[in-house]
Amino acid sequence: MNMRRSLHSRLPFLLLLLTLRAFPQNAGYDEIVNTYIERFKYIAIIEMKQCGIPASITLAQGILESNAGRSDLAVKANNHFGIKCHKEWTGPVFHQDDDKPDECFRKYDDPLDSYRDHSLFLTTRDRYKGLFSLKPDDYKGWAQGLKAAGYATNPSYPELLIKTIERFSLYQYDRGQASIPPMQPASVPAVNPTFKNLEYAYFAPGPGNRKTYTNNHSWFIFAASGETLQHLAEEFQIPVRKLVRYNDLETGQPIHEGDPVYLSKKQGKAAVNAHKVENGQSMWEISQIYAVKLQRLYQRNGMEPGRQPVAGEVLILR
Repeated sequence: MNMRRSLHSRLPFLLLLLTLRAFPQNAGYDEIVNTYIERFKYIAIIEMKQCGIPASITLAQGILESNAGRSDLAVKANNHFGIKCHKEWTGPVFHQDDDKPDECFRKYDDPLDSYRDHSLFLTTRDRYKGLFSLKPDDYKGWAQGLKAAGYATNPSYPELLIKTIERFSLYQYDRGQASIPPMQPASVPAVNPTFKNLEYAYFAPGPGNRKTYTNNHSWFIFAASGETLQHLAEEFQIPVRKLVRYNDLETGQPIHEGDPVYLSKKQGKAAVNAHKVENGQSMWEISQIYAVKLQRLYQRNGMEPGRQPVAGEVLILR
């Protein structure tokens, strides 16, 4: 890549990518970058809270590496950090000239997977271990440390990161906030009683100002009366097959008013340790309450897929 040496590294907020307007043909650089920031600041904050990488650094790298989302690699492969294939990559690939002709880059389903992959890279490589001892808001230290650890080949890379962070005030997101409007009491949704124990927080407005929420770092909405997965797929521009996968649904399984419908992947473990099964509860309902993948829930409890728990049984969630 032009900016740096390649690296490997998704809570999950595709709505923010899809509800923003396209760049006007005459848009200036600042307008384009600010639109990019609006698209990705939430996921950068979430990755910071999960992995410890300053949101300002993540955003600045995304801006520089992808030309604010306009590079061929970002547009055609959803790759915003120039991550090359490396021997461990088994997913889709995209080839383009870089340091060498026809180099292999990772290709993602959506840009958020690229953001998560970037976080995983930094947190799983020993050479970046020292960066995580820096103060969370020390973006200058991170910028210098990334270059020293071999992240960049461009000798001006730290200065470019710092200049981008300060020009667009990206350091404000290192405080973990992104101007998310508060949920008013009157906005509390109707929840299907089956999911009365689900704990959630308001996240952000979606299409048509529809409210979206988070649970265990996963993004979701509550289904409205008469709504189907096809309706949601059209509204949020997420393929039905992904909604089926994200929610561990069986083919043809309906959704009901007040059901949580996840718009991103659920997690491998819950925020709490265990759950005592209530009368009539299914494994799928429990997996939706805690935003845990159904397969992982079965595996964690040594249960055969399809078996349902009995009232009073205690399930391990993490």
